[in-house]
Amino acid sequence: MLPRSLTLSTQTSSLPSAFGFEEWRKHKLHKGWAGLILCMMWEEAQGNQGKWITYLASLPTQFDTPIFWSDEELQELQGTAVVDKIGRDEAERDYHEKLTPAIKTRPDLFPSDQIDTWYTLHQYHITGSRILSRSFNVERWESGIEQDAEHVTEEDSNENTQANTSIGSAMDVDDSADSGEAVDEESSDRDSDDEEIEDTSDIAMVPMADILNARYDSVNAKLFYEKHHLQMVTTKPIKAGEQIFNTYGDLPNSDLLRRYGHVDLVPCPHLKGSLGNPQDVVEIRADLVVNVVCGDLSTDETYRRRIDWWLDEGGDDVFIIDADPVLPAALTSFIRLLLLTQEEWEKTREKGRFPKAKFDHQVSPLLRRIFEMRLTSYQSPDLEVDAKLLASESLTLNKRHAIVVRLGEKQILASALETLRFMDAALSDVGGNGSKGKRRVASGGTTGGGKSKKARH
Repeated sequence: MLPRSLTLSTQTSSLPSAFGFEEWRKHKLHKGWAGLILCMMWEEAQGNQGKWITYLASLPTQFDTPIFWSDEELQELQGTAVVDKIGRDEAERDYHEKLTPAIKTRPDLFPSDQIDTWYTLHQYHITGSRILSRSFNVERWESGIEQDAEHVTEEDSNENTQANTSIGSAMDVDDSADSGEAVDEESSDRDSDDEEIEDTSDIAMVPMADILNARYDSVNAKLFYEKHHLQMVTTKPIKAGEQIFNTYGDLPNSDLLRRYGHVDLVPCPHLKGSLGNPQDVVEIRADLVVNVVCGDLSTDETYRRRIDWWLDEGGDDVFIIDADPVLPAALTSFIRLLLLTQEEWEKTREKGRFPKAKFDHQVSPLLRRIFEMRLTSYQSPDLEVDAKLLASESLTLNKRHAIVVRLGEKQILASALETLRFMDAALSDVGGNGSKGKRRVASGGTTGGGKSKKARH
């Protein structure tokens, strides 16, 4: 059990108050991660006078996450869902545009002789990684260090009405455990874009609770919040000597590596018992689909209008392929939108409904080409090459992790191609039975189903 006052956040740190709430907002430290990072850096710089010095001294100083990899190591991740989401450029922009100017205005809080020790760019990345890998999303509460009401705008108030929602932090916190029954809900990390988070006032470092490891499908404890304290509660019997696991949410290896610097390998049904991550996914960008379907005409105004309409109507620009043998209906629907004649397109737009996800001889070769083109984005599309590399004992940890991630994604694509072969065979059987097209082979799910999303930038 931990009193809320011992959690470390922008609400419990005295820095925002000492800095001045108005100036804090002026430097935009109330939005994004820079403010929370600066609070942790400042608290650590207080040394033995700091409230959290013992806790902060226990946190890791090295990480295996890709934000610390060399350019050569990052090349091993080419084609994976990791590369475009590392966020190094965005983080460094915040450091130079928010944090550094703020520090320079208050030498009384940030003495010049401490800058090169506690407020460097490297320390900024380390602190950000600590938050990303260990923080919890904790419901806002009335503390003794609450911001003055006059400095909390209506916009800020509205943004913070929802609690207990994972927004890129490591672990979720559930509501009161008074009932004795834990709320068994998965983390929504996969669908959240931690790079785009505006308000981090509910994100907190929770001493002791963050020492628990996580592993796929192994969670046996969850953190619950009460009015004045937090407590970690077991959710199932744990034998003496067994490890206690909290959860990051069951994430694909691409997200586990990017955020936490590790990967999960467990027996997978879709790999016939071989090791992998059952949650692995491949992201298919809409621009790849457009290039395959439209070719040299991909920039033609006719297609641009259809694409804009798709997005305006809530269609997604990234499609998710996972271990499920059913292909996402949204991907097929988007392809059909691009294939419509002008007359069909005008009727579709008038109805305001996406085309049905009908799978036929026109869609099949395009899907195959899309998956094959996606495979070519990796260093090598050959699965056997990576499988042999993994058998080597001389691999560095980073390279091994990169191979695990890209091999998992390529296995998903190989399975998708195999699914297409079965669907083609079913399509041929339908045609061979003289059905005259009355039976349809359709992609699974609804057109607006869950296997698609907005791209993360």
